[in-house]
Amino acid sequence: MTGIKFGTDGWRAILDKDFTYENVDKVISGIATYIFNDSKYERKILIGYDPRNKADEFASYIAKKLAGYGFNIEISKNIVATPVLAYSALNEKAYAIMLTASHNPPEYLGIKFIPYYGGPAEDYMVEKIVNNLDKDFSPVRTNGTIEETSFEENYIKHIYKLIDIKRIHSSGIEINYDGHHGAAAKLFKRILDENKIKNICQNMKRDINFGGSMPDPKEKYLPELKKLCTENGNIGLSNDGDGDRFGVFDENGIFISANDIISMLLKHLLINKKLTGEIAKTVGASAMLDLYAKKYNIEVIETPVGFKWLGAAMRKENVIIAGEESGGLSIKGHIPEKDGIIANLLIMEMIAYTGKKLFEIHEEFLKELNRKFINERVDIKLDSKEEQDKIIDKFKTYNKIGNYNIVKTNSIDGYKMYLDEGSTILIRKSGTEPLLRIYFETDSDKKISELKTIIQHLV
Repeated sequence: MTGIKFGTDGWRAILDKDFTYENVDKVISGIATYIFNDSKYERKILIGYDPRNKADEFASYIAKKLAGYGFNIEISKNIVATPVLAYSALNEKAYAIMLTASHNPPEYLGIKFIPYYGGPAEDYMVEKIVNNLDKDFSPVRTNGTIEETSFEENYIKHIYKLIDIKRIHSSGIEINYDGHHGAAAKLFKRILDENKIKNICQNMKRDINFGGSMPDPKEKYLPELKKLCTENGNIGLSNDGDGDRFGVFDENGIFISANDIISMLLKHLLINKKLTGEIAKTVGASAMLDLYAKKYNIEVIETPVGFKWLGAAMRKENVIIAGEESGGLSIKGHIPEKDGIIANLLIMEMIAYTGKKLFEIHEEFLKELNRKFINERVDIKLDSKEEQDKIIDKFKTYNKIGNYNIVKTNSIDGYKMYLDEGSTILIRKSGTEPLLRIYFETDSDKKISELKTIIQHLV
């Protein structure tokens, strides 16, 4: 099992170092064994791939291998976004395999296993797959079929049932979009153009190096989009490499955090769309979501970090919107998986319903809260799991951070400390990279700087 480690969202590794044909064979054999034990040959297996280097080659290789194991395969004719493949799995009640490393650096590739409910695999499924990695799959038959298909058509039909696209068109909204050379670029552009929504798009072509940047829709990786928004006064939207995350600028080129967007969309879904239910958020998401939910008498379901936990909540509870601070969300009636495409459309729909600029909606939202929420995250590279555990355990012995008392703690994922003046600090291990992640939330830049200095000294 050298080089194979499953994280919160599948297996990711550096291409040609650990992501090799030998290791892919082991992973696919493990997945094939799990699927066969679960449903024999009853369910098809769908295969998709993002724009990364060799993702299409490995997709074709995996399709042939699984067909040789006797499974019937549908493989995408072209690059496809992860949420599109996830919806197809749900719609066809099929399993799916996505070749992607999401927002990881360009040198990475990965395999994401999507069960028939259209969301991330549950832990027990991953455990069974991992236990099968060193076992060879023995097929009962070897005559599986391979069919090339487009997964986008049914996805688009579904999206139009959830989003009032005519209202968006009628609003006259104009948008800037940065495709980030990712899997969602062409599909999102198609939706805009087919509905005659004015747009200026950039970075739309496939580039295995993602323009020399990280395929992550954070402000620091979107300087061109920020500049464009300040010049033409349109909102700016973007997605990550496989289309499951979103990034947003207002008409003044101000980046709006995922926490703010999720809260604003919660109000939109409650007031304008008349949806009912709960909100699901990760422990790493902002307390503003709790405050906003309380204002509208909405129950909050809190989960560990990772959309697999939010997806599980969506499948079990009546969740209006599920969201995480890293730019992932989904809504009631949609897949239990994050979707940056529907996030973009929801933002446009919210603007269309209100008839206001995004910065105006945001200003009203902040006034409603009557409190600042400033968030930052620091990542510390620690290759040793023992080092990571040692640091987290050390913080569990503290009753103060600097001059602040720790009044409450939460161990749902890592260790979260609630300080007496309202700030929070969460320390947890990354599920996808060898990193210790430290999340800060407070009400001033001065406090953020102070807390970062204290924590970095302690670490």
